[in-house]
Amino acid sequence: MPVWCCRCSLAGHFRNYSDTETEGEIFNSLVQYFGDNLGQKVKAMPLVEETSLLEDSSVTLPVVIIGNGPSGICLSYMLSGYRPYLSSEAIHPNTILHSKLEEARHLSIVDQDLEYLSEGLEGRSSNPVAVLFDTLLHPDADFGYDYPSVLHWKLEQHHYIPHLVLGKGPPGGAWHNMEGSMLTISFGNWMELPGLKFKDWVSSKRRNLKGDRVMPEEIARYYKHYVKVMGLQKNFRENTYITSVSRLYRDHQDDGQDGSISTQHLQIEKSKFVKRNWEIRGYQRIADGSHVPFCLFAENVALATGTLDSPAHLEIEGEDFPFVFHSMPEFGAAISKGKLRGKVDPVLIVGSGLTAADAVLCAYNNNIPVIHVFRRRVTDPGLIFKQLPKKLYPEYHKVYHMMCTQSYSVDSSLLSDYTSFPEHHVLSFKSDMKCILQSLSGLKKIFKLSAAVVLIGSHPNLSFLKEQGCYLGHNSSQPITCKNNPVEIDAYTYECVKEANLFALGPLVGDNFVRFLKGGALGVTRCLATRQKKKHLFVERGGGDGIA
Repeated sequence: MPVWCCRCSLAGHFRNYSDTETEGEIFNSLVQYFGDNLGQKVKAMPLVEETSLLEDSSVTLPVVIIGNGPSGICLSYMLSGYRPYLSSEAIHPNTILHSKLEEARHLSIVDQDLEYLSEGLEGRSSNPVAVLFDTLLHPDADFGYDYPSVLHWKLEQHHYIPHLVLGKGPPGGAWHNMEGSMLTISFGNWMELPGLKFKDWVSSKRRNLKGDRVMPEEIARYYKHYVKVMGLQKNFRENTYITSVSRLYRDHQDDGQDGSISTQHLQIEKSKFVKRNWEIRGYQRIADGSHVPFCLFAENVALATGTLDSPAHLEIEGEDFPFVFHSMPEFGAAISKGKLRGKVDPVLIVGSGLTAADAVLCAYNNNIPVIHVFRRRVTDPGLIFKQLPKKLYPEYHKVYHMMCTQSYSVDSSLLSDYTSFPEHHVLSFKSDMKCILQSLSGLKKIFKLSAAVVLIGSHPNLSFLKEQGCYLGHNSSQPITCKNNPVEIDAYTYECVKEANLFALGPLVGDNFVRFLKGGALGVTRCLATRQKKKHLFVERGGGDGIA
């Protein structure tokens, strides 16, 4: 399918393009898709040359979502008109929340006051809407209960908001990069999206369920199937790479820098520049490997990229040696290809988060001895294991138990299967596959390795935004990270505090677990639906020129 291109902008917006992108069937592709949703007026629009002025702005997309992992998929689901209602027979175990839900039973959750519903709720996310939506989908889950959701979903097509979801690979995002990994994950319902139970889907694909374990490729296939069965395919474009996302102009409070239009033009056409639209540029990789550029315009952009693009490095000597990995897929591939089979030297795993724990489990389950190095004390209250219920995450607590009970002692040698090194860091790697560790007291130790896996976090690739997106974070002088510097958002709309009409959800705002990122989709959808209603009322009453 050809890449799409939307060469339209605000009425009266003069702009000359120097690139050589063509229109033709690219433009027709978009018009054909959005024609039914945006009216016959769009279909009648003529194709234009790069340098011409298009007087009609109606095919500017309401929303473009960057990222097609579970965050982007769930947002597309809700923007497509799926609405959650309180089930007729449902009784939420939280009596206060249930009484609030009863007050507006006839309304979908999207149409209710999320701040009011979220008040007083506690959970394992710092975002209140994420906690609210999680407790509606999985009541009292953190107490070990498996209560059914109190919600049922209705498809209300009149609530459809036209949008596109752009992703580098198939729907499912980073889960597809884990294919081939030896990692297995707790079963449960944490990975599922609204409207399609994960257990039901897996049971229909397997002849028999082996315990409560599931492979990452099954999760990836579930997300891909979800997009198909929910009828969302028309919103998704694969093999797309974003190179820039920028404002078409700045408002009168800006100093004119970084603007796409001169201050003089802005003053002349000020009354027409009510919309603050985004320009999204990039390319799509097609079957023959070539790149086809595209340019889209959108009223709103939602960032759902996740944070797995750029693994963090230790920035030490020898880290670039080929035996040092920086991701689970690399490590899993090495195991599955038999590269570590029969090795007597241990694998060094660096990090104290869940990904490092995944690597420990992966090695442990394949009889590969492990040296586990991390900077924290095992009693550090900030360790992620202390935030996870033992009953729900037994495999991670198994790792934490080993971290606590199988630590290195100067009076003993390495244990046969696993040895932890709390409050240690790696000084360097050597070409002979040795590493030098150092303790807090300065004591150094040298070990021979079969491989090393550095899993100390990752950074999202937001290079398409100005300042690499740093200005969106709580600390604008630091890169965006899930844990230490997430994107700063309004707690109930997920709109970026420092950039209007730009939204962020999922790991970018600190929600690493699929069960919590669904709340971001709810917050964004409510915000956009509310604004759409206000806009329609304004137009119906004859206010302005219809572009407010």
